[in-house]
Amino acid sequence: MKKGDYISVILRSSKTIFSFKDIALLWGDSGNATRVRVNYYIKTGKLYHVRRGIYAKDKDYDKLELATKIYPPAYISFETVLVKEGVIFQLYGQIFVASYLNREITIDNQIYSYRKIKDSVLTNNAGIENRGNYSIATKERAFLDMVYLNKNYHFDNFTSLDWDKVLEILPIYNNKSMEKMIKRYYQNVPE
Repeated sequence: MKKGDYISVILRSSKTIFSFKDIALLWGDSGNATRVRVNYYIKTGKLYHVRRGIYAKDKDYDKLELATKIYPPAYISFETVLVKEGVIFQLYGQIFVASYLNREITIDNQIYSYRKIKDSVLTNNAGIENRGNYSIATKERAFLDMVYLNKNYHFDNFTSLDWDKVLEILPIYNNKSMEKMIKRYYQNVPE
């Protein structure tokens, strides 16, 4: 690769967020030269340093893409999806992410809330859509994730849920009390 080609490989990518490993793979080099180049591009403003080991093309990066890149494996879920899909009406400023740990971090004035889901659920792709650079739960999967972590959560609107999909995804949680709760919710859905 020629001298000017390194940054152009990143700029041509459809991604807006890159880990150090992503950059090393793109450049075909994982040595010290990659670290030196990355630091140079940050100093010259051609790369934006988001947080340790995570970089963006500029400050207009995709926040949902960043959310799933910080603690992978991860996918967007919970209130972030449920508000967008009209299942709950309360607005939230933070981005909620299913991950292998519980943590809340703030980057560029955006709060990212990570909630721990057991590995067998986290790595199961049922009800997860791949949006190119990040994964996001369907409204049915986000609903089930929420019930899994918070049995007493108040939902505002069940009518937009596809209950066949809810019942299809439900077995991945392997949780009897959750199954009873979902059946109660389902019985209370207006026809």
